[in-house]
Amino acid sequence: MEDDTARLAATEPLVTAAEIARLTGVTRAAVSNWRRRHEDFPAPVAGGAGSPLFSLPEVRSWLANQSKGKGKEASAEVRLWEQLRTIYGDDMVRGLTQVAEILVQGDRASRGSREDALRSLIGELAADRSPAELLAGLTARYVDSSGRAGSDGITSPRLTQAIMYFAGEEARTVLDPACGIGSLLFSFGGRADALSGQDVDPANARFAELRGGLMALPDVTVRAGDSLRNDQYQDLKAELVVCEPPVGVADWGREDLLLDPRWEFGVPSRAESELAWLQHCYFHTTPGGQVVMVMPTSVAYRKAGRRIRAEVVRRGLLTHVVALPPGMAASHSLSVHLWVLRRPTDAHQLVESVRMTDLTGNALDASFEPQPGQSTEVPRIELLDDTVDLTPSTHIAARLTDYAAQYAAVRADIGKRLALLQDLLPTLSEGAGGNLQDGAVVSLSELARAGLIRTSEDAAVSTSEQLDTDYLNGFLRSSANNRRSTTASGTFRTDTRGARIPQMGIEDQRRYGAAFRSLVEFERLVRDLTELGERAATLARDGLTGGALLPPSEGDGS
Repeated sequence: MEDDTARLAATEPLVTAAEIARLTGVTRAAVSNWRRRHEDFPAPVAGGAGSPLFSLPEVRSWLANQSKGKGKEASAEVRLWEQLRTIYGDDMVRGLTQVAEILVQGDRASRGSREDALRSLIGELAADRSPAELLAGLTARYVDSSGRAGSDGITSPRLTQAIMYFAGEEARTVLDPACGIGSLLFSFGGRADALSGQDVDPANARFAELRGGLMALPDVTVRAGDSLRNDQYQDLKAELVVCEPPVGVADWGREDLLLDPRWEFGVPSRAESELAWLQHCYFHTTPGGQVVMVMPTSVAYRKAGRRIRAEVVRRGLLTHVVALPPGMAASHSLSVHLWVLRRPTDAHQLVESVRMTDLTGNALDASFEPQPGQSTEVPRIELLDDTVDLTPSTHIAARLTDYAAQYAAVRADIGKRLALLQDLLPTLSEGAGGNLQDGAVVSLSELARAGLIRTSEDAAVSTSEQLDTDYLNGFLRSSANNRRSTTASGTFRTDTRGARIPQMGIEDQRRYGAAFRSLVEFERLVRDLTELGERAATLARDGLTGGALLPPSEGDGS
């Protein structure tokens, strides 16, 4: 049965309950009622209890058999969405951008057979709704879609609500330096006078720019570019900076930015890109301004970031750390933290304690107001120990002297991550033998000269639909290319442009790229597990020696 489920999930398009609601023009509550009242409603084939995924063909078949004909006549919005899927495949941001350009530019937008096929559907929809409402519906459908695991550029609606809640009072100027398609930034449109965004992906930035214009928000500016390497707002100081940055990016530009004035708390290591983003955000705050930033939980305790965490605490800038319930991020189901920093207007505004709030045990739709036992104030001096651990549960548990609950939570977290490891390690079959790099190959320098890729110190990025980025980087890091990167003196330096890549079609590239992408995430999770394991061992040892924990009794294998 499990094999059949895996096969279905891999070969058939999957939809969430929210997408079924959109397909049929009903509410999510109606879909929930169908599931409860109709025993023949299709069972989930993937996903968890909180976000089940259904086979789209099975759902369509069930809808077609209903006496009231639910789903027989697709709405214009559904037909437009399916047309975009047909034309653009997984690159739906480009499809949404095309729709936005047609809505904004009208007859001045680019024309062609594909664009003309969209115009009639867009015109049909525009007859009974505004351009902003039309694009908002398509954007919501994209955010709810199931095929975006691991994607950048999307901040989930619930995470956006959490950031808005903990940001507190109104701010006249808001900056998001990793704005993606603009969802988080635009959520402050009703509060702020000016919104500024930047994103490394030009497609995201272009769509966000068009989207902001259609929403008629006051003074919206969105620019393309890498905020760390090419800051488009060097002179901007905002009252609020919000950010959900890309995580686990080793090539964030450290070697080129060692003397950058933004590193007020210290130069982050290659492994701590999130702390580079934190300092970038803080650099752009005006006196009295705030930073509200999404952080992976491991940033709160990793050894490599201890010095920078200590500096932020020592200066009295960190005001609040919030651990949110698992499942709030758009691309994974793990918990994330919010870090809130405030730039003081004078020395008297420095905080003497940091508020720690742990909401990880709450339901996703629960209030953000902490209940008794979920929040505490921790004096700065208590945080400045050998680890500078900013994990809320650590300090709340210590004050409640509940070592048992804390150890159980860490142990459970390790179990969840171990389960994720199994799923991330791809299933690979036996090949025909022979080294692919002994066959037809092309060097990255040739691809760069042809304008098909961009290279950095240890990575390559495709700028062409003929090449897959993950495929390029997977072979770039192969043993054969690593040997070429080792000098006669034995030192190692990645020779990006001299590396050789096997030649193959784009579909085969994507298959290899998907496997390489899983391996990169697998390696990152292994590193996190190593540090999490050290924390669990320390907690268990301290609890046992302090009398708060007991060893298992004889015959107890737990």
